This record gives sequence, structure tokens and C-alpha cells, in this order.
Amino acid sequence: MPADSDLILPGGEDREIDKSLFKSLPERSKHEDFIRRAVDLLVERVVFGRTSRTSKVVEWTAPDDIKVAIDLKPREGPVSHDELLGLMADVARYSVNTGHPYFVNQLFSSVDPYGLIGQWLTDALNPSVYTYEVAPVFTLMEEEILREMRSIVGWPEGQGDGIFCPGGSIANGYAISCARFYYYPEIKSKGVYAVPKLVLFTSELAHYSTKKMAAFMGIGSDNCILVKTDIYGKINVDDLEIKINGAIEDGATPFLVTATSGTTVYGAFDPLVPISAVCKKYNLWLHVDAAWGGGALMSKKHRHLLSGIELADSVTWNPHKLLAAPQQCSTFLIRHKNVLKEGHSSNAKYLFQKDKFYDTSYDTGDKHIQCGRRADVLKFWFMWKAKGSEGFEKHIDTLFNNAKYFLEHIRQRDGFELVLENPECTNIMFWYVPTCLRGRENEPDYKERLNKVAPKIKERMIKEGSMMVTYQPQGDLANFFRIVFQNSALDHKDMVYFANEFERLGKDIVV
Repeated sequence: MPADSDLILPGGEDREIDKSLFKSLPERSKHEDFIRRAVDLLVERVVFGRTSRTSKVVEWTAPDDIKVAIDLKPREGPVSHDELLGLMADVARYSVNTGHPYFVNQLFSSVDPYGLIGQWLTDALNPSVYTYEVAPVFTLMEEEILREMRSIVGWPEGQGDGIFCPGGSIANGYAISCARFYYYPEIKSKGVYAVPKLVLFTSELAHYSTKKMAAFMGIGSDNCILVKTDIYGKINVDDLEIKINGAIEDGATPFLVTATSGTTVYGAFDPLVPISAVCKKYNLWLHVDAAWGGGALMSKKHRHLLSGIELADSVTWNPHKLLAAPQQCSTFLIRHKNVLKEGHSSNAKYLFQKDKFYDTSYDTGDKHIQCGRRADVLKFWFMWKAKGSEGFEKHIDTLFNNAKYFLEHIRQRDGFELVLENPECTNIMFWYVPTCLRGRENEPDYKERLNKVAPKIKERMIKEGSMMVTYQPQGDLANFFRIVFQNSALDHKDMVYFANEFERLGKDIVV
């Protein structure tokens, strides 16, 4: 299989490598042709060429073959511009086309055209958002977007504070940090030895980041207590209160409950109003991980799924998930105005001088645990400008409409068995049962055999490149598929395509 670098690229061959190209400054005479050819390659081959329905989602290649196809090792000397363009083409060729309409594998997908341009502009400007001095536009832009998001959550006039941070996992970590500081401000200077044994609570189906961040922050993963869920994946509020009382009886000090609005697998929305009542009863911080489901707040038709979110002390909301902003675009929103700053600031005098000639309240970077930080706001702001809130609402409504259509379609087809009859979000979970297993549900080895089906179908779809859909077990359930919809360019014909592909790839499987 020839590498893309073997193909003829636009422009002429470099006759000689310019040894002065190590200098970190674009010069029109040296770089314009290369940059224009590189952008043309990105636009033609990646943005349009690899996101059409007729292209492959992935060109599966074994690790050793990729190592042969692409020279991955750094070298002592430079390569030519033509060779660099060839490397670009090869990297794109062997990467997964996450912008492909049939990439429905994770809780992100698509290449939004406005988000993409916003991301390119971000990289061209190369800002770091910590002071107004070096990032004036982005400092103001962040505060405006975060205020609007807090308003959408339901906090009056967008009160509170917020940050853009590198992923929902880190946002959930900020919730733990802020809650702990809110109740025990001495933690900042004296550390974990100055506070009681703290415990927090979250759903057994919540994202693993809460448990991981509890370990990372010195609380300990054993002190992240998992609460039972019902058959729909929602947190059991009675069990939550039982676990809280049990922890108190054991001498621990509860301080935080993390509820989820849109769990990773089931897409379940925890009942926030009764959870909030429990938190108020025991004086606990309520954090809502709405990384996945938060986008539903943009829709009048679907925001009821997050009823009670305005009662939360803090919220994680990732626009790169349901709203389809480019990776990464994650926010942490907090109802309490000064906790982020007071809990994390260090007042470094070489960066956050108080005697600057402008209002230093605009130097917002000290409330972050990071120093250097990308302007992830720009791509989301640019999308919001391009689409308006009404465009985001239409986007969300389309996703839910497609999910409902797919659900009803496979409900009527032979070979498809639903894990949940009425899922809440755009996650649809099902088993595809090949012909060899139909009518054998009562046989003792049925579950063991069914468990082998999804991996075999997944292997076929990846090697053909026709689509990408993930699978997983859950509790005692055999491996099942979870298809997630967040690309509003899909339509009902695509829903039928997915079902047809599962049947084509899986019908004749023998296990």
C-alpha cells in the first residue's frame, strides 16, 4: 500500500533544503508557498475529502505497518517542505476520521466548520490566557461566555464564576478542590493533615474521573463512595442518604456529592431536585457533572432533563461533547463568586503584579491551577456567533430526533435487542443478535456466546472502515453496542444505514 507521501503534491519539488528554516518566524519568501499548500491539503484532503460519507471512517493499519508508513522518529537534520507535506498526508491517512458522519464511537464527533476556523485562529494567534496584558480579547471573551453559560444553567444574572479547563475530568477535579476549600479553607496552606477524613459520593455509573481525582488530590479513591443506581442508570437517592449516614457513623466527614446529567454509557440524568434536598439536609456541596448532557440546556424541549441544575454549587459542561465544538472545550461553572480565586491563587509577582497601569481584576489566570492556558473559548464563541443560540437549539433537537428515529427503527427490526427501552439522551444501547443465536436465549451458554458478538462486529467494521461504534459490558450485561449521536448533519437515512450495517456485518457471525 503506497503512502500518501508517495503521491504528487501541489507545488514544485524543493531543490535544496534551506538551513535557515530553524528560525521561529514566518517569512513570506520562505514560508508562504509551504503554508498555502499545507492549508490546501488540510481543506481538500482532511476537511472535505475525509468527512464525506463515501470515504472511510478509518483505514485500519497495524502498529508495525504504521511505523513503516510514517517516519515517526526525530532526525538530526531537517526535511524538505515537500517531505513535510507528505508527512501531513500520511498522518491524516492513518488517523481516524473523527469528523466522518459515521464516527459515532465516543462522546465527541464531527468537524464543525466555524469551530474549526476558530481553532485555527486560536493557533495562529498562539495566546496564553492568564493576564489581560497578553490576552485582552480572550480574557473578556471568556468572562462573557462563562457568564452566559451560568445564566443558562439558571443562576440569576449569570452570578458566580467559571473557567475553561482542559477536559471534564479536570473540571470535576476543580469541583472537589473548591468544595473542600469552601468548607476547610485551611487545606490550602496546611494540607490534608489539617482536615478531617473527608468522603464524597457519586453514582456507580458516574464518570471515573471523580474517583481518579479523589485519589489525585489526596482524599483517596476508597473515600469516593459509589451510590447504587436504578435500572435506568439514575442515582438511587435513598441509597445516597444511607451511604452518607453510614460514613458519618464510621467517623468520616461527608462534604460533596457529584451527580451526573448524562452518564457516559446510559446517558442517564440523575434526579437533581431530591439530591439537592439531601445535600442541603447534610450541608454538602452539590456538583453536577453535565459534561455530556449539558448541551440539552440549549433546547427548550429538552432542558427539563436537567431540572434542578440551578440548585447546584458547581457544574461541569463540555461544549465539545453534545454541542460539537472542537476538542477540547470544557468549562467549570461555580455559583460562589470568589472560591476559585481564593482556593487556587498564589499571587506570583512576576505575572500578577498589582501595580499595573490597568484594572488587574481582569488578570483572571491566578484562579486556575494552570499557568499557560489555551484560549479554548474562541472556537466556541465563534460557533455561537455563527449559529446563535437558536442554531444550537436546532442542533440539539436534531440530535434527539435522530436518536428517537434510530431507536424506533431498530425496535422494529429482527436481530436488535434494546438494553434500555426508553433512554433519555442520545445514547442508544443494544445488542445485535446474529442468526446463530436467535431463539436460543434460554440456553445456558447464551450470554457467554452473545458476549463475543460485539467484538467480532467491531473488528469487521473497523477493518472495512464503514463506521465506528463502541461497545462495552455493564455490570452483569454482556457486551452491547452504544451508539451516540452528536452530529446534527446526520439524517434519518443515516439511521437506517447504521442499522443496515450492523445487520450486514453481524448477521452471519458464528459464535
